Amino acid sequence: MRTLQGLLNEYLDWRRSLKLSPETIEKNLYGIKQIVRWLKNKYGITEPGKIRTNHLYSWQKHISSQKNRQGHPLKPRTINTHNESIKGFFKYLALHGHINKDLINNIHFVKNPRKLPGSVMTHDQMQNILMKIPLNNEFSYRDRTMLELLYSSGIRAAELIGLDVAHVDLKNRTAVVTGKGDKERIVPVGKTAHKFLEAYIVAIRPYLLNGHAEQALFLNKKGKRIKYRQLLRQIHYYADLSKMENITTHTFRRSCTTELIRAEANMYHVKELLGHESLDTLRHYTKLTINDLKKTHEKCHPRERDV
Repeated sequence: MRTLQGLLNEYLDWRRSLKLSPETIEKNLYGIKQIVRWLKNKYGITEPGKIRTNHLYSWQKHISSQKNRQGHPLKPRTINTHNESIKGFFKYLALHGHINKDLINNIHFVKNPRKLPGSVMTHDQMQNILMKIPLNNEFSYRDRTMLELLYSSGIRAAELIGLDVAHVDLKNRTAVVTGKGDKERIVPVGKTAHKFLEAYIVAIRPYLLNGHAEQALFLNKKGKRIKYRQLLRQIHYYADLSKMENITTHTFRRSCTTELIRAEANMYHVKELLGHESLDTLRHYTKLTINDLKKTHEKCHPRERDV
């Protein structure tokens, strides 16, 4: 009987053959590795044919009870991301006759209530976290450059990590990023981000190469393309220094979007910058914060002028 681990390796090879980005594959792998490890430790299951419905119900309870690094329950979106990855793997197993396809129906998504965008930083908060990066070595300078670019251009973490040096046009202050569905778009690079990016490419990145002929823009200590989890770890580190919680890579994208909309940017332009298919995706950003509403109310309501 084939093992889950062996089949997982085959599944990853198949995913790579579809030309998916390494970041997408790595992100999907995390949830699958969790359940494979959990099935082995909890039930001694290492073969797909031994998985039963009750195991998946037990998994659902397990993942719903987990906590993040701040000690808070996992968000519905995080749980659903894990389960979506697992469902993809199980569909692969069913297609090749390793499990009964009915098992897939027992991987359930949790309700994800529609809310205002989470973990959005004000510009002052953003400056605070960026100024906490010391710039006393090549890696901290790399980190500052990455975070400045995330905030400036509103790009996704996978788009940042996927950047090559050739994708950056320093003269025109633009970058070509590859978004979802392998769709390319050109994004502007703000003046502050451009200043750090130019210095990083010219003076810092050559020291990080370690003799490798690497095309990636942002490098790790081995001179290779930085991984998503390394980026997230650095963001958490600087967030802790700033005494801020629930900061993720997406916080920078949300914060960029919020500031643009708050400044009455053209919604179509914002959509193009972020690489969204439709304006509907930005709808929840138009639900302004209570502070925005109070300012508008005080300025515009006639009764406010009667005091």
